Amino acid sequence: MKYILLAIALLLTACDKPVAPKIAAPQREALEKAKAVDQAVQNATAESKKKIDDAEK
Repeated sequence: MKYILLAIALLLTACDKPVAPKIAAPQREALEKAKAVDQAVQNATAESKKKIDDAEK
């Protein structure tokens, strides 16, 4: 009887999903912010180029 209970306990603990560590969460947040800033810079550059091209015509 003890072995059956032990086997059931081991099976139940083995079926739990592993918890993902949040080691790099601050770095991921910083990366997302950097991507957003990069996109804003790219948009501003494209808009400036368009204005320059329109002014030259």
